[in-house]
Amino acid sequence: MSKKTILITGCSSGIGYDAAHRLRERGWRVFAACRAQADCDRLRGEGFEAPRIDYEDEASIASGLAEVLEATGGRLDALFNNGAYAVPGPVEDVPTEALRTIFQANLIGWHDLTRQVIPVMRAQGHGRIVQCSSVLGLVAMKWRGAYVATKFALEGLSDAMRMELSGTGIAVSILDPGPIETAFRQNAIKQFEKWIDWENSLRVEEYRADLLTQLYEGSSKGPQWPAGAVTKKLVHALEATRPKPRYYVTTPTYVMGVLRRVLPARALDWIISKG
Repeated sequence: MSKKTILITGCSSGIGYDAAHRLRERGWRVFAACRAQADCDRLRGEGFEAPRIDYEDEASIASGLAEVLEATGGRLDALFNNGAYAVPGPVEDVPTEALRTIFQANLIGWHDLTRQVIPVMRAQGHGRIVQCSSVLGLVAMKWRGAYVATKFALEGLSDAMRMELSGTGIAVSILDPGPIETAFRQNAIKQFEKWIDWENSLRVEEYRADLLTQLYEGSSKGPQWPAGAVTKKLVHALEATRPKPRYYVTTPTYVMGVLRRVLPARALDWIISKG
């Protein structure tokens, strides 16, 4: 019997990298996609099939998926949409073009790839689509508005898609990780330096007092969980007979999931502001 096949995006490091290795160990045939060709080459050196898929590059989405389907004879059992970045800064300081770009990378590109995968899964009568969201798809935090907006949108889009695909044999699940040990902060620094003119902002003193320290030195406000914590929930979403619509990962996600249901908005704002 042929192995089950999965396409995972964002595999250069962190969650995607861990998921690719763990699922291969479990007998899956893993297509470990990255946005940079150098990372694809590195993963091929580790024995993976590694198409290049960059959510900001429509042509790479189509060609990357075509490469996968050619290798599998047109079959794909699962898609794990993963890999996103943040543009840190107050909403008023985030250029509109930056917002367009992050929505392409964190949402629209995911939608493009998913729409191309769904007909494949419909034709074979089954499939699993798993979306890597965030605790910031459940609650907002200041300085993270652009990223929060993409994750709130992803949550709603995925919920609607799950209902629309009911009865097709295609299951849709959302993963909501909290703080995970990844290169997320380092990648956020690159976007911050690309887009945010903080020295000419009316909030320059707030940057100096808070955001710059968080961004360049990191936060010490709690532990980070290993990427394997996400993979554990991913495995259930892929292999369980009845996968859950949503999986919380890490204690902060469980806490915030409860608080957003029981607290008034201003009370939740106050708790989050206290870190």
